[in-house]
Amino acid sequence: MTIITWLGHASWLIETDQHKILLDPFLTDNPSATKEIDDFRDCTHLLISHGHFDHIADAPQIASQSDATVVAIFEIAQWFSEKHGISNTVGMNVGGEVHLPFGVVKMTPALHSNSLPDGSPSGLAAGFLLTIAGQRIYFACDTAIFGDMAYYSSGVDVAILPIGDLFTMGVQDSVEAIKLINPNKVLPTHYNTWPPIEVDPHQWAEKVQEDTAAEPVILKVNESLQIS
Repeated sequence: MTIITWLGHASWLIETDQHKILLDPFLTDNPSATKEIDDFRDCTHLLISHGHFDHIADAPQIASQSDATVVAIFEIAQWFSEKHGISNTVGMNVGGEVHLPFGVVKMTPALHSNSLPDGSPSGLAAGFLLTIAGQRIYFACDTAIFGDMAYYSSGVDVAILPIGDLFTMGVQDSVEAIKLINPNKVLPTHYNTWPPIEVDPHQWAEKVQEDTAAEPVILKVNESLQIS
């Protein structure tokens, strides 16, 4: 069984029978989040898409207290090790994949800037394609639309795409991305945390239904979707 839960902003929890995977944990200073760092002491893996504060702020402390394996672009994995003493890391690069106890993680491209809080080298921003128990889940993470989405994630079971605009793709571009990807289900992320990225997700869902074959699913904060 695989369950994904939206924790607010662009933070997600992916749960299997034996593993808890956090994607881009941003809880403490996230006005939309209600979970706390201590709620994830049993986290087994952390997936970090890039180094901006709203994706990495709580990751070092969660990794330290849980001994979770951190999966990130090579430079960010080094930063966890050298700056925070986190030795349990998997540094990878775009286009590569790694087999982990819960399934396969492929690091996909993302068109987005990248930086770490202290100015350390941060490499490229990325997304993730997870294959868990035969189900394929694509986290585009912070990105603009780009044509190679069709190559990396075509026909996935679930796609999670940003819709907040300004810093990522907005509603219309996300609909065009859905046409490229052709997922069974699609969920929005990276929206409504602050006024600059306010979006009505129900209007987005209407456009998805009108223009694509995908089923839009809108989760409230801490609401979950069972995938398998």
